Amino acid sequence: MLSKLKLNQLYFKDTSFVNLMTKRIFNVLLVANPYDAFMLEDDGRIDEKIFNEYMNLSLRYPPRFTQVSTEEETWKQLANTTFDLVICMPGTDNSDTFEIARSIKNKYSHIPLVVLTPFSHGITARMEHEDLSIFEYVFCWLGNTDLLVSIIKLIEDKMNLEHDVKEVGVQMIMLVEDSIRFYSSVLPNLYKFVLKQSQEFATEALNAHQRTLRMRGRPKIVLTRTYEEAMDLYNKYEKNVLGIITDARYPRGGVVDPMAGIKLLAEIRSRDPFIPLILQSSEVDNKVYAGRYDASFVDKNSKKMNIDLREIISEHFGFGDFIFRNPDTFEEVREALEKAGIPMASADVTMNPQNYVKVTDETALKGLQRTLDLLDEDDDVQAVYHNWDEE
Repeated sequence: MLSKLKLNQLYFKDTSFVNLMTKRIFNVLLVANPYDAFMLEDDGRIDEKIFNEYMNLSLRYPPRFTQVSTEEETWKQLANTTFDLVICMPGTDNSDTFEIARSIKNKYSHIPLVVLTPFSHGITARMEHEDLSIFEYVFCWLGNTDLLVSIIKLIEDKMNLEHDVKEVGVQMIMLVEDSIRFYSSVLPNLYKFVLKQSQEFATEALNAHQRTLRMRGRPKIVLTRTYEEAMDLYNKYEKNVLGIITDARYPRGGVVDPMAGIKLLAEIRSRDPFIPLILQSSEVDNKVYAGRYDASFVDKNSKKMNIDLREIISEHFGFGDFIFRNPDTFEEVREALEKAGIPMASADVTMNPQNYVKVTDETALKGLQRTLDLLDEDDDVQAVYHNWDEE
């Protein structure tokens, strides 16, 4: 008989969403020269654009941006305002952006620093000789305000990950990628998709306040850039990983390994046969490895790469509608195809083998054929399926 303690553990209870995402970014300091700041704002204020993005995604508390261009202005703002994030934009001139960043880190070690760069040839060459270890991440500015939202959400997810997993078991999507230009492009699309899906999940809440709170329980997105970093995170949160999206080529053991992503797939698949895995690569030949470890493949060179990635996540990461199928009729699938206007030649359920086996032994061939004939003659047998290669 179960003890009273164990019975209590079986009771369902409401999730306290108000206790999630307690660490937020409210004030952002942008260190950039006037020209780069103008490029970032483009045709409107950053605050207004971020506010609109937050409202469209049903998010609360959009952060406030403060822009400075000199070291004197930086220290003045830091003395008067509590900042939760500093974004540095190194320019093509000989501005001392990195020196300012190092000074900020020395005095305010708790404030995360991020580099945001247009990645011109001059800046790229300069960054090769800079120590970037003080920065949480380096991003490539592609002219899209969505990236700023993604940076803020990525930092917030990182700050709240451990607490929220322990509190209610929040799930996590891991992106393993070391290409700055690529993850700067993928993360905004990934966040927009997850946030939109979370909006749909929150519609069953009683009111607008509850719907907004439920958004805090969305899956968190975590960016890792090496094999070891990915494995450490997986080992720590193995039971809370919703899915993994990995590149094929990135550092492993201190050097760039073209098979690092495949080795990651092999290790994780050996430990979990069901976790959704996605391999993304610009080398199409790597698709064979995706099939070997039951992972989906996304071609980085495809013009519809973001669409392909979104569709795979929607299908395999537990998003979208639940579909209950009748295995005898598959009626639900047929109706869905008809509503989509897709013509059908037939709507029968059949079993297709994943592989075929050739039989060469004469005695075995006769026995197998005899067995199939007897089953075919039996009125109680409605259908027979096999993987015998009869050619």
